[in-house]
Amino acid sequence: MAGNDKTFEGGPRKGAGDEEFLPPLEFHSIVILLYFPALIQMGLMDDPATGEKRENLSMARRNIDLLDLLKDRTKGNLEKEEREFLEGVVDQLKAAYLRKVDALKM
Repeated sequence: MAGNDKTFEGGPRKGAGDEEFLPPLEFHSIVILLYFPALIQMGLMDDPATGEKRENLSMARRNIDLLDLLKDRTKGNLEKEEREFLEGVVDQLKAAYLRKVDALKM
């Protein structure tokens, strides 16, 4: 790829002034890819596509389960800050999910 301006083979070309924002390549970025959709699916945030709140608790649960799986599979391999961030996100989402489910039972 030397000598060309592709971001990867087959990737988009960027000219001057066409810089696209890309989040840093960090573990946190992976977690956030599942965290924000879960918040939206629980109706805790507006859906950026529609600007409206919507709920899909089964999909929210799926994202929480994926984060739990990530937590289990990375055990012992994360930096302290990464581990604490992931644990905090999972705990927060589980608590919010349980509140939603309990509210539906009432």
